[in-house]
Amino acid sequence: MPLEHAPVDQTSAQRLAQAGLEFRLIDAADTDEVDRWVQADHRGFLGARPAPELLAEIRDHVGRRRTVAVFDAASPVADYPVATTQSWTSPLTVPGGGSIDHWSVSSVTVAPTHRRRGIARALLEGELRAAAQQGVPIAGLTVSETTIYGRYGFGVATFADSFEIETARVRWTGPETQPGRLHLIEAEQLLPDAVRIAEAAAARQPGGLGYDEPHVGRAVGALGDNRAALRTVRYDDAEGRPAGFATYELASPEDGDFAKHIVTVRHLVAATDEAQIALWRYFLELDLVATVRAPERPVDDPVLWLLGDLRAAKIHRGDSLWLRIIDVPVALEARRYAAAASIVLDVDDAYGFAAGRFLLETAADGSGRVERVDGEAPAGAASVALSIADLSSLYLGGVSPVGLARAGRIAELTPGAALVLERAFAADRAPWLVFGF
Repeated sequence: MPLEHAPVDQTSAQRLAQAGLEFRLIDAADTDEVDRWVQADHRGFLGARPAPELLAEIRDHVGRRRTVAVFDAASPVADYPVATTQSWTSPLTVPGGGSIDHWSVSSVTVAPTHRRRGIARALLEGELRAAAQQGVPIAGLTVSETTIYGRYGFGVATFADSFEIETARVRWTGPETQPGRLHLIEAEQLLPDAVRIAEAAAARQPGGLGYDEPHVGRAVGALGDNRAALRTVRYDDAEGRPAGFATYELASPEDGDFAKHIVTVRHLVAATDEAQIALWRYFLELDLVATVRAPERPVDDPVLWLLGDLRAAKIHRGDSLWLRIIDVPVALEARRYAAAASIVLDVDDAYGFAAGRFLLETAADGSGRVERVDGEAPAGAASVALSIADLSSLYLGGVSPVGLARAGRIAELTPGAALVLERAFAADRAPWLVFGF
């Protein structure tokens, strides 16, 4: 069954029905119903009422995703959703360069008139049960409020840095020449290449997801309601192949000094390190610009080592992708490991999807094998007890097991076990979510 037609979870549907609410899929062929869902989604995130052009654009793509809504028959506008969610599967890049099916959850909203009625719980539990029923081993989302999702077993797995760079202090210390060329280009012309570049960038980046054309189109400004504000630049390598792109906005300084513009880099996506460095130099050396802001960058972004003065940049770190492992053996065997080890994981999962004791054996070639342990842990294995949220945080190698143990989040059942995990779970680059969703 195609994912977009997978039924809503009946446990959640029955729970909401007892509260007089209907939980069902949106009919992608019903224009009016789709438009009302989109309006409810925008309302939930405090957005403006979507323009007719945006509604028409979304209608063309909504059938690619599993779109769910909750309705209240007692409402004066009973055909207008009081809650929304949307989900789809996409490949998640894991350490070692492989990928795993990922249940992407988005557009989780509840109308302020319907708070504290168990709707959000029904939505999220329903998504987890639907993912498990469809055999998808891991789910993920990005969050507006960080205090909600841990109770459902999600743990933050990637972080992102936001930079504010004072260009007057920059003394370029990167390569003096690049073999390729930069081109200013319109978003619509960029889009086909941007899709290919985003795919290549995500494939080499733990935490990267597969992105379709509508998703990339909104990011580069070829689709959506922000296209007028964005400018685009593309980097082509020495053979003329597009290898990176960036989208950005320019703002005039508040004091009227024309030489002190502010540039905000919305996206900088590169399939090669060469392209990434070239695009950074473009922004750091723009004329009439005093400040470069770049939100949501990877925590190991090389830009700090290109500035000549580390203090030219102010950095704020925030959470990005939250993961929730549903099938422990499938998830752990999908990724590669940095060291050979024998590790026992006592996993606590209040929902039961991933609860149990598991033996993870990692080999020198990076492979891992997992089996469930019913009795005592094998002698000599490093052993820890942890929640499924914390195991999900560790999954991509971006969170320190030693740090979690020091915080009391992981219990070391054998001395030094957290350090064994640290060495085995390490990734060759910090995980990063290339585009939010």
